Amino acid sequence: MTQTLSRRLSSGALDDGLIRLYGPARLEAARARYGHVLEGFERTFSGAADAFFTAPGRTELGGNHTDHQHGRVLAAAVDLDILAAVRRTDSGVLRVQSEGYPAVTVELTDLAVREEERNTTAALIRGVAARFRQLGCRFDGTGFDAYVVSDVPGGSGLSSSAAFEVLMGNIVNDLFFDGQCSPVRLAQIGQWAENEYFGKPCGLMDQTASSMGGVVAIDFLDPSEPVVDAIGLDLEQTGYALCILDSGAGHGDLTAEYAAITDELRTVSGYFGKKVLRDVAPEEFTPAIPALRALAGDRAVLRSMHYFDENDRAGAQADALRAGDFDGFLRLAAASGLSSAMYLQNVVPTGQTSDQALMLTIALARHLLDGRGAVRVHGGGFGGTAQAFVPRDMLAQFKAGVEAVLGAGSCHVLSIRPVGGAKLA
Repeated sequence: MTQTLSRRLSSGALDDGLIRLYGPARLEAARARYGHVLEGFERTFSGAADAFFTAPGRTELGGNHTDHQHGRVLAAAVDLDILAAVRRTDSGVLRVQSEGYPAVTVELTDLAVREEERNTTAALIRGVAARFRQLGCRFDGTGFDAYVVSDVPGGSGLSSSAAFEVLMGNIVNDLFFDGQCSPVRLAQIGQWAENEYFGKPCGLMDQTASSMGGVVAIDFLDPSEPVVDAIGLDLEQTGYALCILDSGAGHGDLTAEYAAITDELRTVSGYFGKKVLRDVAPEEFTPAIPALRALAGDRAVLRSMHYFDENDRAGAQADALRAGDFDGFLRLAAASGLSSAMYLQNVVPTGQTSDQALMLTIALARHLLDGRGAVRVHGGGFGGTAQAFVPRDMLAQFKAGVEAVLGAGSCHVLSIRPVGGAKLA
């Protein structure tokens, strides 16, 4: 009941969960935000919510564009999330009201792909529900109402779409599937919905990091059973801050750029009779470069070079964190950024000359860091964000320098969230 949730919220009964999600410094703000979501639910659906569900954004720490090649990645959940107040219903529909956007209604009797829903929220909701049904979930005329707010900026490289998929998966899993799905299975459901219904050929890293929480090293050698290893990292103790830098260039219309990467790498792996580059031995690749240039072009060869190096680098970054070698981790992070810019070439959209916001952001950060810390391409690239590890003794100066060029609020200082998709009730 909303009254019960409100009373639990105001009495402090949910404080332990809120502190675990957001930290003690943000407790009061979290209470206010959760109260706001309850008010929004009651205003929208004229009734009481049963529970809160939350899923975090994620940041990629290593392994840029390796996941879709069944490679290694290093990622972390962050303390920005998508939050929902939810009530189970007997309506047979999923009703989702995201604050500030049109309401979405998905009928559970019709979960087929709809071409007109490509690239929409409705596609993600329908796709998640469809995958659960394939796995044996029986909705039996039930449904839910959800009021959703997000502080994961769209186009931020923090993967708001994956967080939304994980959020929807956690709701369906709890309400209709007896919690049968593990965090990794929920991530796979989200990826499937994004691939098959939304129409974006993403890998599995974003959803796994959001679903698992904390810092995770993931090996996608077998995507049906990825190996996920949790790594402890107290970022505060390293003396560095994690910053996400908003270049000001969105990536909402860049699906073709992302698809070109997977298409080119598929051509290269296909030369060896393989579906992905993880199945190609690096020692086979170099002698084949002349033939690959003729078959796929130089950019495809360079992107393949990035993959082989980046896959090894992601594993080395995880090893450095396990060993407590943060300086070694930073050197590898900087090398990752250079490889993405030079070989993967996911910094400037194809053909752009005057508008190179992400490259400018990276150059600005390197200038301000003056040889310290590290900066790298973050996530899909082409637009969106860069990631910087900034010494705390220069954080204020760095933030001011970035925002003087890119605008107020363009430098987001984040914390690592230890919890992935979760329910509070």
